[in-house]
Amino acid sequence: MIVEFENHFANPADKFHVDAASGWIGLGDLASAREELKQISPEIKNHPALLLVQSELLFAEENWEPLLPLTEKLLLQFPKLDFLWINRSYALHELKRTQAAFDALLPAAKKFPKRWLIRYNLACYCSQLGTLGDAMRWLKKAIELADKKEIKAMAIDDPDLQPLRKEIREL
Repeated sequence: MIVEFENHFANPADKFHVDAASGWIGLGDLASAREELKQISPEIKNHPALLLVQSELLFAEENWEPLLPLTEKLLLQFPKLDFLWINRSYALHELKRTQAAFDALLPAAKKFPKRWLIRYNLACYCSQLGTLGDAMRWLKKAIELADKKEIKAMAIDDPDLQPLRKEIREL
């Protein structure tokens, strides 16, 4: 995660543990990340840097229930962080609330016009909701913003886009 803002920690060790936890998540060692987070002072439990790392960890653990309210809270503070919009909707989708996932992500398409992943996820949600024409339109928009070959390969293997396999192959 690349989020730069001033980290005012009263205890320098807290910053170290937050940064270390983020690093462990990046390396895929979620147990070590969780151990780092256990060492953080209770005084910083609502520090934005800590909350962002906690959301990273919950996403990596596919722990959708607690991720959802945390991303909602973070979006109030950081509405310009596109990955929060994406993660919130992904959690909703994984919780079998696909219409809500689509509805929550749709405003992000306008807010972040250059982010192909938003359009790709909207395509997935439309596909799962049975609006296949809309799904293809969103997928084509994602392809326009990214590498066609890469997106097409990803889409062919994506179970959410299974209803569109034939159309994807013809792209």
